[in-house]
Amino acid sequence: MKYQIQGTGLGLRSDHYQTILAEKPDIPWFEVMTDNYMGAGGQPHAYLEAVRQDYPITFHGVGLSLGGGQPLSPNYLQRLKALINRYEPTLISDHLSFSKSPQHNSHELLPLPYTEQVVQHFVERIQQVQEGLGRQILVENLSSYLTFKQSDMNEWDFVSEVAKRADCGILLDVNNIYVSAYNHGFSSEEYLDNIPAERVQEIHLAGYEEQDGYLLDTHGAQVYPAVWQLYQKALAKVGDVPTLIEWDTDIPNLDCLIAEKARADAIRQQVLELKLTSQEVKCEE
Repeated sequence: MKYQIQGTGLGLRSDHYQTILAEKPDIPWFEVMTDNYMGAGGQPHAYLEAVRQDYPITFHGVGLSLGGGQPLSPNYLQRLKALINRYEPTLISDHLSFSKSPQHNSHELLPLPYTEQVVQHFVERIQQVQEGLGRQILVENLSSYLTFKQSDMNEWDFVSEVAKRADCGILLDVNNIYVSAYNHGFSSEEYLDNIPAERVQEIHLAGYEEQDGYLLDTHGAQVYPAVWQLYQKALAKVGDVPTLIEWDTDIPNLDCLIAEKARADAIRQQVLELKLTSQEVKCEE
Protein backbone atom coordinates (compact mmCIF):
# COMPACT_ATOMS: atom_id res chain seq x y z
CA MET A 1 0.00 0.00 0.00
CA LYS A 2 1.41 3.38 -0.98
CA TYR A 3 -0.19 5.27 1.90
CA GLN A 4 -0.58 4.28 5.53
CA ILE A 5 -3.65 6.52 5.78
CA GLN A 6 -6.59 6.65 3.41
CA GLY A 7 -9.83 8.49 3.01
CA THR A 8 -10.78 11.92 4.30
CA GLY A 9 -9.32 13.25 7.54
CA LEU A 10 -10.06 16.33 9.63
CA GLY A 11 -7.88 18.88 11.34
CA LEU A 12 -7.52 18.24 15.07
CA ARG A 13 -8.80 21.35 16.88
CA SER A 14 -9.09 22.00 20.60
CA ASP A 15 -12.82 22.77 20.15
CA HIS A 16 -13.39 19.09 19.37
CA TYR A 17 -11.06 17.32 21.83
CA GLN A 18 -13.82 16.31 24.23
CA THR A 19 -16.21 15.12 21.51
CA ILE A 20 -13.54 13.04 19.78
CA LEU A 21 -12.42 11.33 22.98
CA ALA A 22 -15.96 10.72 24.23
CA GLU A 23 -17.60 9.60 20.96
CA LYS A 24 -14.63 8.27 18.95
CA PRO A 25 -16.19 9.26 15.60
CA ASP A 26 -15.47 7.28 12.44
CA ILE A 27 -12.72 9.53 11.08
CA PRO A 28 -9.74 7.72 9.51
CA TRP A 29 -7.06 10.23 10.58
CA PHE A 30 -6.43 13.70 11.97
CA GLU A 31 -4.04 16.43 10.89
CA VAL A 32 -2.11 18.11 13.72
CA MET A 33 -0.82 21.68 13.50
CA THR A 34 2.70 21.08 14.76
CA ASP A 35 3.34 24.66 15.84
CA ASN A 36 0.60 24.30 18.48
CA TYR A 37 2.49 21.45 20.18
CA MET A 38 6.07 22.68 20.27
CA GLY A 39 6.05 22.94 24.06
CA ALA A 40 7.24 19.89 26.00
CA GLY A 41 4.04 19.26 27.95
CA GLY A 42 0.75 20.68 29.14
CA GLN A 43 -2.89 20.05 28.31
CA PRO A 44 -2.50 20.10 24.49
CA HIS A 45 -0.09 17.17 24.69
CA ALA A 46 -2.34 15.29 27.10
CA TYR A 47 -5.20 15.51 24.61
CA LEU A 48 -2.99 14.71 21.62
CA GLU A 49 -1.60 11.63 23.33
CA ALA A 50 -5.14 10.43 24.05
CA VAL A 51 -6.29 11.04 20.47
CA ARG A 52 -3.15 9.40 19.08
CA GLN A 53 -4.00 6.15 20.86
CA ASP A 54 -7.06 5.74 18.61
CA TYR A 55 -6.18 7.57 15.37
CA PRO A 56 -3.30 7.95 12.91
CA ILE A 57 -2.11 11.54 12.52
CA THR A 58 -0.23 13.75 10.09
CA PHE A 59 1.85 16.84 10.95
CA HIS A 60 1.27 20.15 9.18
CA GLY A 61 3.40 23.17 10.03
CA VAL A 62 3.71 26.86 9.25
CA GLY A 63 6.95 27.62 11.08
CA LEU A 64 9.78 26.26 8.94
CA SER A 65 9.86 29.36 6.71
CA LEU A 66 11.36 27.28 3.93
CA GLY A 67 11.73 30.29 1.65
CA GLY A 68 13.28 32.58 4.25
CA GLY A 69 16.60 34.32 3.81
CA GLN A 70 17.96 33.52 7.26
CA PRO A 71 19.31 30.07 8.18
CA LEU A 72 16.80 27.44 9.21
CA SER A 73 16.33 27.40 12.96
CA PRO A 74 18.22 24.46 14.53
CA ASN A 75 16.05 24.79 17.64
CA TYR A 76 12.84 24.55 15.61
CA LEU A 77 14.13 21.50 13.71
CA GLN A 78 15.20 19.80 16.94
CA ARG A 79 11.78 20.36 18.52
CA LEU A 80 10.04 19.17 15.36
CA LYS A 81 12.15 16.02 15.26
CA ALA A 82 11.37 15.32 18.93
CA LEU A 83 7.67 15.77 18.19
CA ILE A 84 7.92 13.37 15.24
CA ASN A 85 9.68 10.75 17.37
CA ARG A 86 7.04 11.13 20.07
CA TYR A 87 3.91 10.83 17.92
CA GLU A 88 5.09 9.09 14.71
CA PRO A 89 3.00 10.97 12.14
CA THR A 90 2.38 9.34 8.79
CA LEU A 91 3.08 12.51 6.77
CA ILE A 92 4.90 15.76 7.55
CA SER A 93 4.25 18.95 5.61
CA ASP A 94 4.89 22.69 5.44
CA HIS A 95 4.49 25.43 2.84
CA LEU A 96 6.33 26.88 -0.15
CA SER A 97 6.56 30.25 1.57
CA PHE A 98 8.53 32.37 4.00
CA SER A 99 7.31 33.95 7.21
CA LYS A 100 10.38 35.24 9.04
CA SER A 101 13.10 37.82 8.71
CA PRO A 102 15.93 38.36 11.21
CA GLN A 103 13.87 41.07 12.91
CA HIS A 104 10.30 39.87 12.48
CA ASN A 105 8.02 36.85 12.40
CA SER A 106 4.96 37.71 10.33
CA HIS A 107 3.04 34.51 11.19
CA GLU A 108 1.85 34.65 7.57
CA LEU A 109 2.56 32.44 4.56
CA LEU A 110 4.29 34.87 2.21
CA PRO A 111 5.07 34.06 -1.45
CA LEU A 112 8.28 34.49 -3.40
CA PRO A 113 8.94 35.06 -7.14
CA TYR A 114 8.89 32.01 -9.38
CA THR A 115 12.47 32.00 -10.59
CA GLU A 116 15.29 29.48 -10.97
CA GLN A 117 17.16 31.12 -8.10
CA VAL A 118 14.18 30.72 -5.76
CA VAL A 119 13.64 27.11 -6.90
CA GLN A 120 17.23 26.29 -5.93
CA HIS A 121 16.85 28.13 -2.62
CA PHE A 122 13.81 26.03 -1.69
CA VAL A 123 15.48 22.81 -2.89
CA GLU A 124 18.55 23.34 -0.70
CA ARG A 125 16.48 24.14 2.40
CA ILE A 126 14.01 21.28 1.90
CA GLN A 127 16.90 18.86 1.52
CA GLN A 128 18.41 20.24 4.72
CA VAL A 129 15.12 19.68 6.57
CA GLN A 130 14.73 16.15 5.20
CA GLU A 131 18.29 15.22 6.15
CA GLY A 132 17.80 16.67 9.63
CA LEU A 133 14.50 14.88 10.23
CA GLY A 134 15.44 11.67 8.45
CA ARG A 135 12.07 11.84 6.72
CA GLN A 136 10.64 13.08 3.45
CA ILE A 137 8.34 16.08 3.80
CA LEU A 138 5.53 17.44 1.64
CA VAL A 139 5.34 21.04 0.46
CA GLU A 140 2.04 22.83 -0.07
CA ASN A 141 1.15 25.30 -2.82
CA LEU A 142 -0.08 28.69 -1.60
CA SER A 143 -3.09 30.82 -2.41
CA SER A 144 -1.83 34.12 -3.82
CA TYR A 145 -3.09 37.65 -4.31
CA LEU A 146 -0.21 39.30 -6.16
CA THR A 147 2.39 38.44 -8.75
CA PHE A 148 6.08 39.37 -9.02
CA LYS A 149 7.63 41.06 -12.02
CA GLN A 150 10.73 38.92 -11.46
CA SER A 151 8.84 35.63 -12.01
CA ASP A 152 9.96 33.83 -15.17
CA MET A 153 7.87 30.64 -14.81
CA ASN A 154 4.31 29.80 -13.87
CA GLU A 155 3.30 28.45 -10.48
CA TRP A 156 2.76 24.82 -11.45
CA ASP A 157 6.17 24.55 -13.08
CA PHE A 158 7.71 26.17 -10.01
CA VAL A 159 6.03 23.72 -7.59
CA SER A 160 6.91 20.77 -9.83
CA GLU A 161 10.58 21.74 -10.15
CA VAL A 162 10.99 22.21 -6.42
CA ALA A 163 9.41 18.83 -5.63
CA LYS A 164 11.37 16.90 -8.25
CA ARG A 165 14.76 18.40 -7.45
CA ALA A 166 14.34 18.27 -3.67
CA ASP A 167 12.87 14.76 -3.92
CA CYS A 168 10.01 15.76 -1.65
CA GLY A 169 6.26 15.18 -1.88
CA ILE A 170 3.49 17.62 -2.77
CA LEU A 171 0.55 18.52 -0.59
CA LEU A 172 -1.86 19.70 -3.27
CA ASP A 173 -4.26 22.31 -1.92
CA VAL A 174 -7.10 22.26 -4.44
CA ASN A 175 -8.82 25.27 -2.91
CA ASN A 176 -5.60 27.28 -3.18
CA ILE A 177 -5.34 26.36 -6.86
CA TYR A 178 -8.87 27.58 -7.49
CA VAL A 179 -8.37 30.79 -5.49
CA SER A 180 -5.11 31.68 -7.25
CA ALA A 181 -6.50 30.79 -10.68
CA TYR A 182 -9.48 33.08 -10.10
CA ASN A 183 -7.34 35.92 -8.77
CA HIS A 184 -4.75 35.79 -11.55
CA GLY A 185 -6.80 34.56 -14.49
CA PHE A 186 -5.03 31.29 -15.25
CA SER A 187 -6.57 27.86 -15.78
CA SER A 188 -6.89 25.64 -12.71
CA GLU A 189 -7.24 22.64 -15.06
CA GLU A 190 -3.94 23.50 -16.74
CA TYR A 191 -2.36 23.68 -13.28
CA LEU A 192 -3.58 20.17 -12.47
CA ASP A 193 -2.51 18.80 -15.84
CA ASN A 194 1.09 19.84 -15.22
CA ILE A 195 1.57 18.73 -11.62
CA PRO A 196 3.59 15.46 -11.33
CA ALA A 197 0.93 13.04 -10.06
CA GLU A 198 3.49 10.69 -8.53
CA ARG A 199 4.63 13.45 -6.16
CA VAL A 200 1.18 14.23 -4.73
CA GLN A 201 0.72 12.43 -1.41
CA GLU A 202 -2.10 14.47 0.13
CA ILE A 203 -4.87 16.89 -0.88
CA HIS A 204 -6.34 19.79 1.08
CA LEU A 205 -9.86 21.17 0.69
CA ALA A 206 -11.20 24.33 2.33
CA GLY A 207 -13.56 27.26 1.92
CA TYR A 208 -12.87 30.79 0.69
CA GLU A 209 -14.49 34.23 0.83
CA GLU A 210 -14.99 36.79 -1.90
CA GLN A 211 -13.93 40.36 -1.09
CA ASP A 212 -13.60 43.28 -3.50
CA GLY A 213 -13.40 41.03 -6.55
CA TYR A 214 -10.78 38.67 -5.07
CA LEU A 215 -11.08 35.27 -3.47
CA LEU A 216 -9.45 34.93 -0.05
CA ASP A 217 -8.40 31.55 1.31
CA THR A 218 -9.91 31.91 4.79
CA HIS A 219 -10.40 28.25 5.82
CA GLY A 220 -13.61 29.44 7.45
CA ALA A 221 -16.41 28.13 5.24
CA GLN A 222 -17.73 25.06 3.48
CA VAL A 223 -16.01 23.88 0.31
CA TYR A 224 -17.56 25.62 -2.71
CA PRO A 225 -19.09 23.68 -5.65
CA ALA A 226 -16.38 24.78 -8.09
CA VAL A 227 -13.70 23.46 -5.71
CA TRP A 228 -15.55 20.14 -5.35
CA GLN A 229 -15.51 19.86 -9.16
CA LEU A 230 -11.78 20.59 -9.25
CA TYR A 231 -11.24 18.01 -6.51
CA GLN A 232 -12.92 15.40 -8.68
CA LYS A 233 -10.52 16.21 -11.51
CA ALA A 234 -7.56 16.15 -9.13
CA LEU A 235 -8.44 12.66 -7.87
CA ALA A 236 -8.83 11.44 -11.44
CA LYS A 237 -5.26 12.58 -12.10
CA VAL A 238 -3.36 11.74 -8.90
CA GLY A 239 -5.34 8.74 -7.65
CA ASP A 240 -6.77 7.87 -4.26
CA VAL A 241 -4.54 9.99 -2.01
CA PRO A 242 -5.58 11.06 1.51
CA THR A 243 -7.71 14.21 1.63
CA LEU A 244 -8.08 16.74 4.44
CA ILE A 245 -11.00 19.05 5.17
CA GLU A 246 -9.42 22.27 6.52
CA TRP A 247 -11.46 24.60 8.72
CA ASP A 248 -9.38 26.95 10.89
CA THR A 249 -11.56 30.03 11.58
CA ASP A 250 -15.14 30.24 12.84
CA ILE A 251 -14.78 26.55 13.62
CA PRO A 252 -18.15 24.76 13.55
CA ASN A 253 -19.22 21.70 15.52
CA LEU A 254 -17.74 18.36 14.56
CA ASP A 255 -20.94 17.19 12.85
CA CYS A 256 -20.57 19.96 10.25
CA LEU A 257 -17.02 18.83 9.45
CA ILE A 258 -18.10 15.21 9.27
CA ALA A 259 -20.75 16.24 6.71
CA GLU A 260 -18.01 17.87 4.60
CA LYS A 261 -15.97 14.71 4.97
CA ALA A 262 -18.93 12.68 3.70
CA ARG A 263 -19.10 14.85 0.56
CA ALA A 264 -15.41 14.27 -0.11
CA ASP A 265 -15.85 10.53 0.44
CA ALA A 266 -18.76 10.42 -2.01
CA ILE A 267 -16.71 12.14 -4.72
CA ARG A 268 -13.79 9.81 -3.99
CA GLN A 269 -15.99 6.77 -4.38
CA GLN A 270 -17.49 8.11 -7.60
CA VAL A 271 -14.03 8.68 -9.12
CA LEU A 272 -12.83 5.24 -8.06
CA GLU A 273 -15.89 3.56 -9.55
CA LEU A 274 -15.45 5.44 -12.83
CA LYS A 275 -11.83 4.31 -12.99
CA LEU A 276 -12.80 0.70 -12.35
CA THR A 277 -15.49 0.86 -15.02
CA SER A 278 -13.01 2.33 -17.49
CA GLN A 279 -10.54 -0.48 -16.78
CA GLU A 280 -13.23 -3.11 -17.29
CA VAL A 281 -14.16 -1.63 -20.66
CA LYS A 282 -10.51 -1.71 -21.75
CA CYS A 283 -10.22 -5.33 -20.65
CA GLU A 284 -13.29 -6.31 -22.68
CA GLU A 285 -11.85 -4.63 -25.75
